[in-house]
Amino acid sequence: MKNKQKSLINKRDLLKKNRDLLSKEILENYSTDFDINFTHDSTAMEGNTLTLRETKLLLEDKISVGSKELREIYEVLNHEKAWNYAKSLIKKGKNLDEEIIKEIHRILMENIMEGGKFRDTDVRITGAKHSPPNPFIAKIELEEFFKTLKNNDFDEISCSAFTHAEFVRIHPFTDGNGRVSRIIMNYQLVLNDFLPISIQTKDKSQYYNALDEYGVNNNLNLFIQLISQLEEKQLDFHLNAIELNKTSNENNSD
Repeated sequence: MKNKQKSLINKRDLLKKNRDLLSKEILENYSTDFDINFTHDSTAMEGNTLTLRETKLLLEDKISVGSKELREIYEVLNHEKAWNYAKSLIKKGKNLDEEIIKEIHRILMENIMEGGKFRDTDVRITGAKHSPPNPFIAKIELEEFFKTLKNNDFDEISCSAFTHAEFVRIHPFTDGNGRVSRIIMNYQLVLNDFLPISIQTKDKSQYYNALDEYGVNNNLNLFIQLISQLEEKQLDFHLNAIELNKTSNENNSD
C-alpha cells in the first residue's frame, strides 16, 4: 500500500512540474469533460436516468431534456453547481469543514427539498450491510468526524477515502449523502494537488462492497485501493498527454 501511495505522489508531482506543457485550452477541455462525467456518474449512481449525452446537452450546450422528471433535471444542474462551489473554495485553499459540507448539500437539494440540515430521524441505506446511527449518535460521531478532518495522520489518498467512507457511514442527511460524499472525497484530493476522480456505475458493486467493508469492519483498505486505482488512471491520462505533446513538439522542431 505504501509503495502505491509513493508512486501516486511521484506521478502527482511530475504532473505539477510539467502541467504547463499542456495548453490552457487543453486543460480546460479536460476539466469540462471530467465535470460532465462526474455529474453524470454521481447522479446515475443514485438512480438518475439522464444519459451522459443528455447530461452534456443540459450542462454544456444548455439544451433542455424532454421526458425527464423535473427532479432529475435539478439533480444534474445542482450537482454541477455544488461541484463548482467546492472548486471555488479549493482554489482559496479552504479546508473542508461542517459549514462547507452543509452548503454543498443545500445546493444539491435546491428545488428538491430543504437542504443543509442534519437529520433528526432514523434512515436506512438500501442494500447496505450496515445501518446508520440514530440521530443522537450521529451528532456525536459527526463531531468526531470533523475533529479528525482537522487533526489526523492520514496520507492524502487515505484522508480522501476516510472523508467519503466515514461521512456516508454516518449518513447525516435524509437524502443526498452519496453525492455529498463523492464531492467531499474529491475536495480532499484536489486540495492536496491530486486529480478528482469519478466512480462509474459499472464499478458500483466494487464501490459499495468497499464502503460496506468499512461500515461493518472499519476496514478502509478496499476503498483506499479503489480510489488509488482511479487516481492513477487520471494521472496516467494527463501524463501520457504531456508525453504526446512533447513528442509532437520535438517532431515539429526537426
